[in-house]
Amino acid sequence: MDVVALLPRLHLLRFPVGQAYLWQDDDESTLVDAGPPGSGRVIADAVTALGGGPAAVRRVVLTHFHEDHAGGAAELAALTGAEVLAHAADAAVLRREVPAPEPVLAEWERPLHAAALRHLPVRDVEPPSAITELADGDVLPLGGGAHVVHVPGHTDGSIALHLPGHGVLFTGDTVAASPVDGSVMPGVFNLDRPRTVAALHRLAGLDADVACFGHGDPVTGRASAVLREAADRHRPAR
Repeated sequence: MDVVALLPRLHLLRFPVGQAYLWQDDDESTLVDAGPPGSGRVIADAVTALGGGPAAVRRVVLTHFHEDHAGGAAELAALTGAEVLAHAADAAVLRREVPAPEPVLAEWERPLHAAALRHLPVRDVEPPSAITELADGDVLPLGGGAHVVHVPGHTDGSIALHLPGHGVLFTGDTVAASPVDGSVMPGVFNLDRPRTVAALHRLAGLDADVACFGHGDPVTGRASAVLREAADRHRPAR
């Protein structure tokens, strides 16, 4: 796992597939996503190296149920005592109460999806012992107030987190940066691509200077303008 400083309070945690983010307030920390299965210990060690200590991790906010983002949540919660939070529409999947719906893949996405799966560890994903369910419009006590934005499309319960006081937006997999040229685009491997494009347009309307994606390099300046430009290139279905 690579750890990259983005802001004094914000670090990117990059895995072979997917990435998570650590937000540090003065006396507590929040993880946005938790990496693939087996990531709990390495994340806890990274928090310690950054001066927080595992006990400072108060919450793990999952942007969606996919294992490259939620696979480490149970282990991390057990190590730190953190609360695990996710949108109600994905919580039943995370609890293993219902099977995970498969993405609807375009032909060009199939080889990319197969390659991503090869980089994920082959192991059962332990469900968190408890999940606090979120809804659109909830405000979480981090970064002066983090607004939950429900953006279904990638999964039914995909969310973004917006910290207006700091100009930071965590998009989950609703938005991505291309590994080829860095261009910003709707995320791939979606349940419903038209809804994902519509969600991109909703996020483009928020005020943000920094945009943190589930895959690809974050935008660390003029993020709102970059998201609007991406939205203009990808029009919602009529």
